[in-house]
Amino acid sequence: MAALGFSVEELLPRARGGGALKMGLYKLSEADWLDPRPDLDVRVAAFDAHDDSVQITPAAIPAGEELAGMLDAEGGLEVAARSAWEDMCLLAPDRATGIYRLIGAAVAFPTDWCPAEKIGLPLTALHAPIGGYAKQLASGVDHFMAQLKPGPIFGRCNWFVSPTADLRWIQRESNRVAFSHVSARNAGDMLFVRCERQTLRRLPETGAILFTIGVYVTPLQTLSQRAVEWLAQALATIPPAEVERRGAASFTPQLFAWASARGLSVPARTGAARPGGDCIAGADWR
Repeated sequence: MAALGFSVEELLPRARGGGALKMGLYKLSEADWLDPRPDLDVRVAAFDAHDDSVQITPAAIPAGEELAGMLDAEGGLEVAARSAWEDMCLLAPDRATGIYRLIGAAVAFPTDWCPAEKIGLPLTALHAPIGGYAKQLASGVDHFMAQLKPGPIFGRCNWFVSPTADLRWIQRESNRVAFSHVSARNAGDMLFVRCERQTLRRLPETGAILFTIGVYVTPLQTLSQRAVEWLAQALATIPPAEVERRGAASFTPQLFAWASARGLSVPARTGAARPGGDCIAGADWR
C-alpha cells in the first residue's frame, strides 16, 4: 500500500504530469485515509462564512449520517466534513440508469468550483471542463465506481498553479488578470502550488461512494529543486486543452525564468507558453 503524504512536496510527484488522462490510483491503508493533523478552526471558519459550501439532496442524508458515525461524530455530511481536514462528497447511482451522481457535497476549500452548480450532476457532466475526459476516462471511471467494494480505500492527487495562497480558490477574473502581478523575479513568492489529495471508498451500509478532497497549498519557492523541476516538466507536457484550462500561458514563462535563474533544469520549449484561454475548473481526474 502507498502512503501519499499530506503536503505539496509529498503529493506532487505522485500526480500525473503530462500525457494522457489516467486515474492514477494508489491503494491506501485506513491509517493513511485522512489527514491526522487537521486544522479544524480553519475548517469551521470556512464553513461558517459560506453557507453554499454544503449541498445535500435527500438521497445523501442516510449516507451522511453513516459517514459521521464512522468519524465518531454525531450528525450528517456537514458535521463529518467539519471534523476532518478533507472536503467530502457523496456519489450514488441513479436507480433508473445506474449512472453515478453527486448527491451531497460539503466543500470548504473549493478549487474553482461551486457545489451548488454541481449537485445532482452525473460524473461526465461534473468533469465536462476537462478536455478528453469523456473519451479517454469516463468509461474507466464508471467501471471503477461500479466495481468498488466496501473496505478498500484508494487515493490519488492532482496539482494546480494558483495566484493565491487561499485555501478557498474561486477565481472570478481572467487568468491574464489573476496572474498579472507575477514576474520572473517574484514568481517564487507570488505563485502557489496547490495539490488536492483525493480518496475514494464505498460506505458499507448505504453503499454510497465517498470522495474526499484534502487541499494543500505552498509558495513555489518553498519546494525542493526536484519538485520544481517535476512541475516544470509537467507544464511542458500537458495537452493543449489543459494548457488553456489551467491558464498556463499566464504564468509558465515567469515560472521557467525564475527557476532558470536559480540554476534549476527546465525544458527549453513548452506548449504552456502559448496563449491560452481563461478557464480553470475544479476537482478532477488528472
